[in-house]
Amino acid sequence: MNFLCASHTLDGSLSCNFDWLQYFDVVVTGSAKPGFFHEENRANIFKVEPESGMLLNTDNGTPMPQVGSTSPEVLLKGLNKSCRVFQGGNVAHLHKLLSIESSSQVLYVGDHIYGDILRSKKVLGWRTMLVVPELEREVKLLWELRDMRKQLRLLRDERDLVEDQIHHLKWSLKFESFRDDEKQKMISALGELESQRDQARLAHQQAQRECHQKVEELPFSIRLIFHKIWGQLMKTGYQNSRFAHQV
Repeated sequence: MNFLCASHTLDGSLSCNFDWLQYFDVVVTGSAKPGFFHEENRANIFKVEPESGMLLNTDNGTPMPQVGSTSPEVLLKGLNKSCRVFQGGNVAHLHKLLSIESSSQVLYVGDHIYGDILRSKKVLGWRTMLVVPELEREVKLLWELRDMRKQLRLLRDERDLVEDQIHHLKWSLKFESFRDDEKQKMISALGELESQRDQARLAHQQAQRECHQKVEELPFSIRLIFHKIWGQLMKTGYQNSRFAHQV
């Protein structure tokens, strides 16, 4: 955080300050995730003096007399600050420090789907947030193509419906008994459906080509929004991508 928030000097070196602490109520370092998320984790929690890096004993986060002292005044000097810095501990300590009564009061922002997001949601019941910046650009492009994509979906649904009817007729002709005249009508209907399917398939393929052509006509910077190999972030063809399933 010091690297992100502190100012840089003219020679490029980093000035060390703790101004960024004002934006937080509690900072926990050395939390040793994922063990931090388990309340049965017996890790001790220490108060940190940011200026010196000194670790001070606490009673589950509560100030206590330090070794060689009869009062917790050394620790209390830091309690007037807007932010308290600790090292170690577990999620129970964090809930106590922030006066959390219900897990649903916590909105957790993590950068690892399984190590952070999934574990904190399933084990602790925290509400979770995942930031996916690539989606903003992808949604913009998908909005540009919304009419074409709607047409493609309708054509695909029409083709799938005809194919379902064809499969049903073929199954009936193969496994059910019909009079000769009924069977002839079904064979005739099957031929008509196959013709409709071929027409729907051609219309769908033509719409796909038009969609691809429209994408090619978009500015190069917009076309680069989708990965040139993997395509959309949340889709693989018409199915959800592996990443989308994880989310």
